[in-house]
Amino acid sequence: MSSELTIQADKTLVPRDPMGRDLLARFFRALGDPSRLALLAFCSERERTGSECVDHVGLSQGRVSAHLSCLVDCGLLQVRRAGKFAYFSVADPRIAQLVQIARGLVAEHSSSIAACTKVATP
Repeated sequence: MSSELTIQADKTLVPRDPMGRDLLARFFRALGDPSRLALLAFCSERERTGSECVDHVGLSQGRVSAHLSCLVDCGLLQVRRAGKFAYFSVADPRIAQLVQIARGLVAEHSSSIAACTKVATP
């Protein structure tokens, strides 16, 4: 896996326009919940049912449904429906790569991140 990030054609890392920056921040907020990260990782292994997701994260069906809905609405997971069942999988393999890059950064900066009081913990 390459550690290089592909940057937009205009060579800016963050969009210059406020709407573009807002969308990028929303993307990261979708990843900013520990339960959603757990669900994303779980569904990256293979396609999962909603019931499997509930069992995996140990939250109520309603909470898991809300988290899965968020991930699907943001385009991070895709859902396939078959009868009364819904099957969830990662929509784009680059999402898993992004999380792996983030894990590496967290490992390198874990003490600073743990000590940061500016970012709220859930």
